[in-house]
Amino acid sequence: MAVFDINSMIITGTLFVIFGVFLFFDIFKRNERYGYLAYIVALVPVNFLWFLQFDVLGVYLILFILWNLCLLRDLFGVARTKDPKEINDILLYLVLGVIIQIIITAILPVSIVSMQTNTIPYGFFYFPDIYTGAYGIESWVNPAILLGFRITASVVIGLVIVPLLVDLRDEEVPLPVFILIIGLFILPFLYLSYVWLPEAMVVLTFLMSVILFIVLLIITKSGKEVKKKK
Repeated sequence: MAVFDINSMIITGTLFVIFGVFLFFDIFKRNERYGYLAYIVALVPVNFLWFLQFDVLGVYLILFILWNLCLLRDLFGVARTKDPKEINDILLYLVLGVIIQIIITAILPVSIVSMQTNTIPYGFFYFPDIYTGAYGIESWVNPAILLGFRITASVVIGLVIVPLLVDLRDEEVPLPVFILIIGLFILPFLYLSYVWLPEAMVVLTFLMSVILFIVLLIITKSGKEVKKKK
């Protein structure tokens, strides 16, 4: 159970304000690219909430909400400037944020044992213990928070995939490159499958990979169409 006193509330509020500064960094018109740091700064308030014994699934729900805000901000900026190269920067900082959070899950729960509550270790890393061995939902899990967690996790992955597909539209992409692109999404697909349907995680991941493969076939070119016309 979360332990909030006046000091904790002030610190939590301040950390979210700091995140807001980086989220809306462009309004300061400094012509600097520090706004992307919002993906990493988002980790600070959510992990402080975790330290305060806030519901661990709720912690990740809040984190995904913050990342979704960052993605919506940046994708709107890409659409406005029509500069697809910015997508690479967005993905870089998002992936960096994910990696740092994974590292944090291996450090903080070991140092602060109370943060292991309602988590399960995967190797060195502690993640929310959502499901039982029979793939039922653990008794501590709040169904509303779980649904929100599932939806926000799906939105994060969707906001990453859709811009990439738009960027690849009508581009020349050889068939072997498809395998590489799909391979990059195997882990996100596995995670999404685990979140929604853990008992069918592998087959659901396979299905999503096939769908992505078909979509890539439809929206991209092989580069040989012009040669045939000649």
